[in-house]
Amino acid sequence: MMNIPIPYTPKADDGIAIILLCCFFLSAFVLAKTKKFLWQQGNNFILHKDRTSIFSSSTATDVHYLLLLVLQTCILSGICFFNYFDNDNPLLVQQIHPYLLLGTYTGVCLVYIILKWLMYSFLGWVFLDRGVTDMWLESYSTIIYYLGFALFPFVLFLVYFDLNTDIMVIIGLGFIILAKLLIFYKWLKFFFNNIYGLLLLILYFCALEIIPCFIYYQVLIKINSLLLLKI
Repeated sequence: MMNIPIPYTPKADDGIAIILLCCFFLSAFVLAKTKKFLWQQGNNFILHKDRTSIFSSSTATDVHYLLLLVLQTCILSGICFFNYFDNDNPLLVQQIHPYLLLGTYTGVCLVYIILKWLMYSFLGWVFLDRGVTDMWLESYSTIIYYLGFALFPFVLFLVYFDLNTDIMVIIGLGFIILAKLLIFYKWLKFFFNNIYGLLLLILYFCALEIIPCFIYYQVLIKINSLLLLKI
């Protein structure tokens, strides 16, 4: 009798389970340590309160904890893309080690966030004053922190309840659209002056927020193709 190999599924992967368990404990730990600060960050974001930058309004310990949330957001985003490509192209996981793919997707997400941070900092240095730039970077960081919390239950359903690919894409796009709407909301608060400014703002928004998303996806596709060729 021939042995038929069992197809790989993320929900049967102990490594994925350990990563999700670590993310759960990380969320609980960071929330316990910085609950008041995170609440204040969210309150400042919604009410658009003027604050100094995150690096001057929080302690170094707070910043370290919040950087862990950024890492968690990248890991959970990596798992989302891993599941998507596993469903879209099962051959990918059969030929390439799952942890290599997951690590690659997580690393690309981290690079994307860092590049966006550097781009915002550079544009703020060129066109804006330091105070406005710091407040914008703080608002952008707040979105990343809270996105990590929001992604966790979605990833659990994604991994252990075998969500249909179409549903997965719809919910994933919902998270992206929500994040972009929040970014656009803050852009309006910071930079909107008149109707001509709004038109210019929309152009900048498309160039800095929409187009990079398509580039990010194409980079992942290209990486998948390179891995299939090299390995």
